[in-house]
Amino acid sequence: MQNLAPIALFVYNRPKHTERTIKFLQQNDLANDSRLFIFSDGAKSSNDEEKVAEVRAIINKTDGFKSVKVFERKENAGLANAVIEGVTMLINDYNQVIVFEDDLITSPHTLTYFNDALSRFRNQEKVMHIGAYMYPLKANDLPQSFFYRAATSWGWATWGRAWKNFEPNIDVLLKQFDKKKRSAFSIENKMNFWKQMQEFKKGKNNSWAIRWYASIFLKGGLTLNPAQSLVNNIGHDGTGVHSGINDIYNVIINPKPITQFPDVIEEDKKAYQTIKNFLANRKGNLWKRFKRFFKEKLNK
Repeated sequence: MQNLAPIALFVYNRPKHTERTIKFLQQNDLANDSRLFIFSDGAKSSNDEEKVAEVRAIINKTDGFKSVKVFERKENAGLANAVIEGVTMLINDYNQVIVFEDDLITSPHTLTYFNDALSRFRNQEKVMHIGAYMYPLKANDLPQSFFYRAATSWGWATWGRAWKNFEPNIDVLLKQFDKKKRSAFSIENKMNFWKQMQEFKKGKNNSWAIRWYASIFLKGGLTLNPAQSLVNNIGHDGTGVHSGINDIYNVIINPKPITQFPDVIEEDKKAYQTIKNFLANRKGNLWKRFKRFFKEKLNK
């Protein structure tokens, strides 16, 4: 059997989401042979202590994996710091890692996809990230998997050789972008990736993911992605740190395994165009945007 990558799961104060995430992971084909490391962040305030305790009760009775190790932090590090620290720790020990947060349900084939891709592209320097999520694209002519420039954070994997290029300093990243790079980075201004960079600089978000994508982009790296998503995010119900109530990115999980991978290490032009078109039209017409805005306001 191949050398399976360790799984890092980051949890906080959502017991129901955590329970579902673990349940679906347990149903993965390679779960019994995989090492699971669960990182539980400390409560931000006394208001979160009860929910954090509920989550810890769940993770400390988790089984169904080759091994389960739980790390409970007394203080609150925040998601970004927790992810960077946990990923770095496992990369140092295993030179590869698969990463989930506590609001992701997976296909039974998700771990197989990650491990197959980690093995296949281990020595391809240009391939820096493997994503399991893909937008709900309306295209039947895409290959099972393809290379693309942007990195998704809803279930992903990487190697030590790629993670060493992660640049956490936003100023170091920002100064490397010119107008042309900003447009390419933002999928020809169809996605707010550059805005996320600016908001991080202003302290309006604390995203590790946008800095990781920027690090990959500036190195000329590529990410591997499935044409049909192998994960779905169940956190868009107002409970997440960075996610509001939204169904734009909701997907039907691919029930089939990924058995075909690209032979040529370059961005898939058709996939890029399909994603760009989705991003350009994802919010719908004015009436759909109004209804979504009203629903979000109503639930706040």
